[in-house]
Amino acid sequence: MRAAPALLVAGLLAAPLSAAPCGGDFAAFLTAIADEAIAAGATPDSVNEFFTGARADPAVLKADRSQAVFRRTFLDFSQRLISRNRLQAGLAASQKHAASFERAFAEYGVSRGILLAFWAFETDFGAVQGDFNTRDALLTLAHDCRRPELFQPQVLAAIALTAAGGMDPARTTGAWAGEIGMVQMLPRDILERGQDGDGDGVVSLKTSPADALLSGAALLHHHGWRSGEPWLQEVALPDTLDWSKTGLHTELPAADWVAMGITPRDGTVPDLPASVLLPQGRRGPAFLAYPNYRVLFEWNKSFVYVTTAAYFATRLEGAKPYAQGNPDPGLSGEQMQALQRKLTAQGHEVGAIDGILGAATRAAVQAEQARLGLPADAWPTAELLNAL
Repeated sequence: MRAAPALLVAGLLAAPLSAAPCGGDFAAFLTAIADEAIAAGATPDSVNEFFTGARADPAVLKADRSQAVFRRTFLDFSQRLISRNRLQAGLAASQKHAASFERAFAEYGVSRGILLAFWAFETDFGAVQGDFNTRDALLTLAHDCRRPELFQPQVLAAIALTAAGGMDPARTTGAWAGEIGMVQMLPRDILERGQDGDGDGVVSLKTSPADALLSGAALLHHHGWRSGEPWLQEVALPDTLDWSKTGLHTELPAADWVAMGITPRDGTVPDLPASVLLPQGRRGPAFLAYPNYRVLFEWNKSFVYVTTAAYFATRLEGAKPYAQGNPDPGLSGEQMQALQRKLTAQGHEVGAIDGILGAATRAAVQAEQARLGLPADAWPTAELLNAL
């Protein structure tokens, strides 16, 4: 990727959000967003080149609507993604690209475990980067009315990225959501945070591990990663803990949690604010989540995905396997949807009735558990469903 004209990039990145109407005729949408790009400073020829051959991709919408993987529990999801082979591959990659990891830490303070975990989960260390046409994926999602405010600016960024030589509209491929390269970054992030890690004068996240790793570190640093600090630490819990204080909504000094009887399974707790994380309730694995853990949601919004990546990162840096515990059985997809409808009827905002245990549903579950006199650990069970 070469340097694009600064005024062009600035104009395209600063263009109004969602200026083109979502939904409706796709050809009319393309005309509207092309006009928006020209108004922001792109030349008609470059815009015409970008949009030539563009089409809506129904497979992208299918992938966006399904995402069934995020309905899995933390134990199920983490055990599927973290295998002995993947752990060994991560350790091998850590040695092979040691210089890149050392530079990422020196310049941005990001631990190699975190970069390795996302590299592994996003593309299996670069082996599986996705075969969706990036331009068509972005246009499809920008035209769809579910999240146009996210994807329409990414289309304009993709036009600027094309002008910088960072993508070929007809040939560049990646994930269904428009991310490109080994650590899967969106066009705007590549333009603003992409780094030439191997010093060849080009930013190539698809072919250069050094570029991809340093760019990922720059992105996390931009979102607030705190140099040299931990992100997740497994702990053991006392039976007497006030479960209503668990969850990301409560952050206390780690020493206060220790005073309540929480003990780390390894090492000591740092002098940092922390939340108690119970991915599957009080009888499952338990962690202290530090400020850097929250930064990871800028990479992926899924609680289960982020927690699994954060845990895998600790394993890559020498942590023990988690204590699995014996969690209460979870709910089926249909039961989760029934629970979400009941929570909505109680006045809680849980978002879509999708069967996914997201942050809003967890908060509502915990509130209702407390109201009903149940252990308020935010883990939905048949007991709660029946009580409601």
